[in-house]
Amino acid sequence: MWFDSWADILRVLIVGAVSYVTLVGLLRVSGKRTLGQLNAFDFVITVALGSTLATILLSSDVSYTEGLAALLLLAGLQFLVAWISARWPAARKTITARPTALVVDGELQTEELQRNRLTESEVFQAVRVSGAGDLSSVGAVVLETNGKLSVIPNNSLGSAAALRGVVGYPSPSS
Repeated sequence: MWFDSWADILRVLIVGAVSYVTLVGLLRVSGKRTLGQLNAFDFVITVALGSTLATILLSSDVSYTEGLAALLLLAGLQFLVAWISARWPAARKTITARPTALVVDGELQTEELQRNRLTESEVFQAVRVSGAGDLSSVGAVVLETNGKLSVIPNNSLGSAAALRGVVGYPSPSS
């Protein structure tokens, strides 16, 4: 179908513009964390907000008020989950994944690779992207809570304080 009516197009333009402004305002009020994608829940909210905006724009079955309620609900839930996880460590462990060491002192941690369903080639790719040519120059590769791989060269490792709490990375006392 190429064209239904001018009224439908006008609805998309008006509701779309208002919804867009509303979403931008909501994101400003809810804070940077809402789109930060620091963990899986943050990513889900980002996708859900986009999907909700698209539904408001394209579905005449969804009123602007219903869409606004959905956007407010998603932002509110994100705020609540972030607030709870920032204040209660036990809840944080349930809500978010912990970062995991995939390489320690140049050695692949094959058990962690298997547990996290990653391949050696994916780790090697991250090492190459970081500018390193082999694992011997790498102090750590960490699978972060958002799914990205962080590569820390030996010469940047320092005291390794930033690796405190990383699963599989030895604590300084070990």
